[in-house]
Amino acid sequence: MSDRMIVSVREGVADVRLNRPDKLNALDGAMFDAIRATLQSLAADRSVRVVVLSGEGRAFCAGLDMGSFAEMAKGPREHKELSSSGGGSPANRAQSLAWGWTELPVPVIAAVHGVAFGGGLQIALGADIRLAAPDARFSIMEIRWGLVPDMAGPQLLRRLARLDVVKELTYTGRIVEAPEALALGLVTRVCDDPRAAALELARDIAGRSPDALRASKKLLDTSANLSVEGGLALEAALQRSLMGQPNQVEAVQANLERREPRFADAKD
Repeated sequence: MSDRMIVSVREGVADVRLNRPDKLNALDGAMFDAIRATLQSLAADRSVRVVVLSGEGRAFCAGLDMGSFAEMAKGPREHKELSSSGGGSPANRAQSLAWGWTELPVPVIAAVHGVAFGGGLQIALGADIRLAAPDARFSIMEIRWGLVPDMAGPQLLRRLARLDVVKELTYTGRIVEAPEALALGLVTRVCDDPRAAALELARDIAGRSPDALRASKKLLDTSANLSVEGGLALEAALQRSLMGQPNQVEAVQANLERREPRFADAKD
């Protein structure tokens, strides 16, 4: 694993940190590769039940590295990050840095402090839940560089905020403080220490049935793109897949016996 990412897994919680603090965790080629490798590793690790994503140092992620913008100023060239990411994902290589968190089968909690600008904001948007520090700042900053947000941000934002709000933020690139981000639906909660709060929440979630967690994420994410009929059918199908299985039986027994459950790792 690259030193651009710090990953530790304990009791089902993966503590994942962007690790380029001297550059506010800005995204360069090495960071792109490290995030993709981390996503692949997490997806393959059946012991992981929840992921907490944060940034080392003074910020979550300041977006694309300045050196990358300097290269763009030299004129048209081939952009390998806009090519397919492979593996059957609809996202290209750049989009996979944000969209990839939605493709993980387990809940992801982003703990945001400092800035989450441009690509950094889009990565945070890929999480299921976003906890922000009171002084956190957010911006869809691509317009300032003559670009559109292209790391899956538009697809993720439309699930969270009204279209007119998303357009205003995209057209202006203005910086949004944490209280406004909460009001607009960009973050879930504002708290003094988002990483500590995220780890506490993750430990609580990790104590639930891993089968039910994975099914819940699939149900809630997939239903957004289904008709009512399709959503109802998916609910029923997922429920049938859970009922009577060992982890579901263990959840019931633990509740009846007033003890902590002992769940097995998910098998699919």
